[in-house]
Amino acid sequence: MDPATAPPEAPTSTPRIRAFYELTKPGIAGYVMITAGASAYVGSRGTLDVATALHTMLGTGLATAGALALNQYVERAEDAVMLRTRHRPLPSGRLTPLEALAFGTACLMLGLVWLALAVGPLPAALAALSGAIYHGVYTPLKKRSYLATLFGAFPGALPMLIGWTAATQDFNAGGGFLFLIGYLWQLPHVLGLAWMLKDDYARVGFKLIPEGGARTIGRHMVVSTALLIPVSWAPTILGYTGWIYASGATVLGLLFLARALQAARELTSSSARGVFFASLLYHPLLLGLMLLDTVR
Repeated sequence: MDPATAPPEAPTSTPRIRAFYELTKPGIAGYVMITAGASAYVGSRGTLDVATALHTMLGTGLATAGALALNQYVERAEDAVMLRTRHRPLPSGRLTPLEALAFGTACLMLGLVWLALAVGPLPAALAALSGAIYHGVYTPLKKRSYLATLFGAFPGALPMLIGWTAATQDFNAGGGFLFLIGYLWQLPHVLGLAWMLKDDYARVGFKLIPEGGARTIGRHMVVSTALLIPVSWAPTILGYTGWIYASGATVLGLLFLARALQAARELTSSSARGVFFASLLYHPLLLGLMLLDTVR
């Protein structure tokens, strides 16, 4: 058959599958799963069974993926303007808004039901609270106030508490301090990103730079990273981890603080990037130390 007159091939479904996959922000959702699983392991004092670990991680990951997909549905107009996000599935036209809405809602609801049935109503309620703060507080506040950054750190830290309650079925000081570690870690992470992307955010009216600009951001970076050092000792003081963890956490905290101090002296895109990448190393290394030195 003449190639010029041959019927066109049927469109492959692979690009659409990939678009749905991108809609979940798999890097973030995957790390949230790891965070919840690590917290559950520490909360169980190293006795977490495989089934509970898998249910906790998969349910949390699915709910998170749904919330992230819904965020892209809500902010699709802004994403189309910002350089960093204009190639996402909705601005690029690879998916329709209705498809994103249906997919995100289904993932979120399925994740919440999974958590409720498999590991209990408490972690499911915390996952629902995370989604509610993310969409009901953080997202609308981004165009109104820098306070969005402070509220946005709550859903970022709640997976620590979701995992903890999945293993213990209870709130206690250990879970509270893991949540606080996650919260304080989130602040320099998002502040560094906000300064790096300030021009992109300004295009759509996101008010993520506080009054005082670089000076205020630098001060907040230093305060949060300095507080992380004593707060990170709590798992050892409470008997959940040993001194190997505490020693490693101190070293990591001091290195993180050094980066924040450097940025506070002169906040540039380069120094903000240094804090951001330090945050990407700090938290997974801290979780690794927790897992390595959990006291049974």
